Amino acid sequence: MSAPRLMWFPPTMEQLKTPDGRYIVVRGRLWRAANPNLTMTALESLVSSLMSARREVRDAAKSHETVRLAVARAAVHEAKTALGERGPVWWDDGAKDLNRHLVKNTAYATWYESTSSGDNIIDPLSSCLTRPEE
Repeated sequence: MSAPRLMWFPPTMEQLKTPDGRYIVVRGRLWRAANPNLTMTALESLVSSLMSARREVRDAAKSHETVRLAVARAAVHEAKTALGERGPVWWDDGAKDLNRHLVKNTAYATWYESTSSGDNIIDPLSSCLTRPEE
């Protein structure tokens, strides 16, 4: 008998975002947020594409199909770029991209410390995965 599948549900807690909305903070690291100028329809479509591509990466990796894996990874990259999480920044004030930087090493450090940062670090898996009832 196999283990119950994990099912994804949107996080119930709001993610910690920088005051300018450019990044979310996960475990003390900045990750570029999706472009807030996307329509809800576009956002939902792109997130759906991203999740499908991630599933394809998983399946291709399991089956050791290198060409399929490369195509799936390219689809993940394309979706993340369209969301604004990769590629050119979506803001236009010339500010540097700090994606993947530790918050403590950026201009957001003081803000982050003032948020009682230890209490606001979100483990994305803990708040959005649950096991279906049997």
